[in-house]
Amino acid sequence: MSVIERIEIADKNEQNDLQLDTQGRLRHLLTLQGLDSKHIADLLDEAESYLSRDGDPVVRGDALAGRTVANLFFEPSTRTRASFDLAGRRLGADVLNLDVNTSSRKKGESILDTIYTLQAMHVDVFVVRDAQNGVPAYIAKHASEHVSILNAGESDVSHPTQGLLDLLTIRLHKGGFEGLAVAIVGDIAHSRVARSAAEGLSKMGVEDLRLVSPESLAPEPGSVPAEAQIMHDLDEGMRGADVVMALRIQRERITNLEGIPGVDEYFAHYGVSSERMKLAAADAIVMHPGPMNRGIEIESKLADSACSVITEQVRNGVAVRMAVLASVVRTLDGR
Repeated sequence: MSVIERIEIADKNEQNDLQLDTQGRLRHLLTLQGLDSKHIADLLDEAESYLSRDGDPVVRGDALAGRTVANLFFEPSTRTRASFDLAGRRLGADVLNLDVNTSSRKKGESILDTIYTLQAMHVDVFVVRDAQNGVPAYIAKHASEHVSILNAGESDVSHPTQGLLDLLTIRLHKGGFEGLAVAIVGDIAHSRVARSAAEGLSKMGVEDLRLVSPESLAPEPGSVPAEAQIMHDLDEGMRGADVVMALRIQRERITNLEGIPGVDEYFAHYGVSSERMKLAAADAIVMHPGPMNRGIEIESKLADSACSVITEQVRNGVAVRMAVLASVVRTLDGR
């Protein structure tokens, strides 16, 4: 953000209240914490319906015909921004991609004034990514009742559509979540992806959830689901795992690099490699939310191997975002 604003931080209960309408339908998507397993399963089912038999998200529709979606990304993005753009267009929406570098926020305009301006142009859905904690819920609290807000990545707090696409990818390969052992490896402390994945996996009944990191990159215990095991030994964390997700170090969010391992040391102790995958289940899959730093958190040949589902995650992201967009627009329509 070019201007740091004072944002009212909504507590968990308030965010949950904002997300659903009085009939329990999805109104905004701010976090996975406020959704129960049925809400999540319904979104995964709809997302899967947008995948062809070959798995490609080629199914198109007109669920968003006559609607306008605005992508407001105040942080860099490749996968999330592109997939929201494609998702909106494949469902018939007009899609506006705001260029942050030339927007009036560079001149000091508040985020709410930006939203109010675009509301006046009859934008229906705002897809928002911001480095500041609390922005999506803050907008949802103050926006018109005729629009929906989707969180496309909030500081180090949450990334709900990434969590959903990770869940969809796991379900497609494993058939469900019961009895799975899932290891998330890397910079857990600064990762919104790790938090949303952990929240979603917990909601869907995964009991063996392992968060593996150096001590300097470990999460605060209260910031992740209570059943998650916080671990520092990668070999132990990967032993018998059905799913292994590697995460990059979020250097842009770390203010003090003291205690953060160097590249060679990090890969030696926390790099997910083909050799280490021998400790996991025989049919284990490897995931990464991107962008990847090959040779640091994941071995390059492993990322391109048969057990890697990384490109499938990207593909599934389009389908998940189609499902989320269609769901909130049905709520706006009163359906």
